Amino acid sequence: MEHPSPPAADDAVPRRDEILVERAKAGDVAAFNQLVEAYQDLLHSLVVRMVPDPDQAADAVQEAFFSAYRNLDRYRGPSFRGWLTRIAVNAAMDLQRARRRRPASPYPELEDESWQPPAGDDTDPERLALTGERGRVLAAAMAAITADQRAAIVLYDVEGYDYAEIAVMTGVSLGTVKSRIHRGRLALRDLLADRMELLRG
Repeated sequence: MEHPSPPAADDAVPRRDEILVERAKAGDVAAFNQLVEAYQDLLHSLVVRMVPDPDQAADAVQEAFFSAYRNLDRYRGPSFRGWLTRIAVNAAMDLQRARRRRPASPYPELEDESWQPPAGDDTDPERLALTGERGRVLAAAMAAITADQRAAIVLYDVEGYDYAEIAVMTGVSLGTVKSRIHRGRLALRDLLADRMELLRG
């Protein structure tokens, strides 16, 4: 499906990135720091779904920025954001492989008790308890599948990247990406089979 060309205003961010990258390549640390500020929240929200806890996610994001800075001379375009995201995904997956641990909650926002819902039906304690239980069940199931499957599913179903983008980010073939998503979904279906009523409710 062809996507319409984005408006010209959308070109401002890539242009800004290219200018900052060129300045950073020339030794301007402040320019690179601007890129860090622009993308740290985006990378953290992605990585925190792939690694065991927020502290480890922060470590992976920090490592991604260090790696990007060290390898800035290898960046050739066309999208600094895409290049940086690929580095962050690889840092997250490397951390997973190194620690051989599963995430306690790939969806931490579902357990954020500091969030206060608006008044209305959504404040019903029974409904809130059900939502929390759904989040815990889904998090446990996501934690039980492999790190590679979890990363592919998060990138595809949550972050909205297509198969080709995920293949580039994770350094595997298109077929492997599709296989990981397919196998991961089958594994989730089996893990959640006896909880489907909860998830549908």
